[in-house]
Amino acid sequence: MKPGRDLYFIAVVPEQPLFDRITKIKNYFADNYNSRAALRSPPHITLLMPFQWKSAKEDQLLLALKEAVAGFESFDIKLNGFGAFPPRVIYIRVLEQPELVLLKNAVNNTALQKWNLTQVIDERPFHPHLTVAFRDLRKAQFHEAWQEFETKSFQESFTVRDLVLLKHNGKHWDIYEKFPFRS
Repeated sequence: MKPGRDLYFIAVVPEQPLFDRITKIKNYFADNYNSRAALRSPPHITLLMPFQWKSAKEDQLLLALKEAVAGFESFDIKLNGFGAFPPRVIYIRVLEQPELVLLKNAVNNTALQKWNLTQVIDERPFHPHLTVAFRDLRKAQFHEAWQEFETKSFQESFTVRDLVLLKHNGKHWDIYEKFPFRS
């Protein structure tokens, strides 16, 4: 990373007690499948993947995100079961939600128009999910874990009340700032 820059990403983060329930699942993968990478960030649905930003211009980043969420109201997200991106990723499924797509589009537009971050815009279709194991999940362990989780039930919902900016502290991701929606 270039000097004078920090690493950020933008996400939706579930509130307690769901936050802790998903963290428990991540810990299960760490303990039983030696996959700890997902523990480096809080449970989240990524809206804008990690990007570098000049530390001295952080106020511009914060102001633009505040403006980006100004028109949003709280909405609910439903989670249903587990999914996978073989051969490394296991996640909790997020059911389709139009407000989540609108929020992602608002974040992408801000990244393009206000910050000129063309390199972090993902052109693939949006597939919202909450990752519980990835990167360091070995292929053999993936197959074993997927056999265990493929049919496991997980049905929850949560209310999205804000957009979250996460900042990397050198070892893991911290919730840095929340941008609340209209009441």
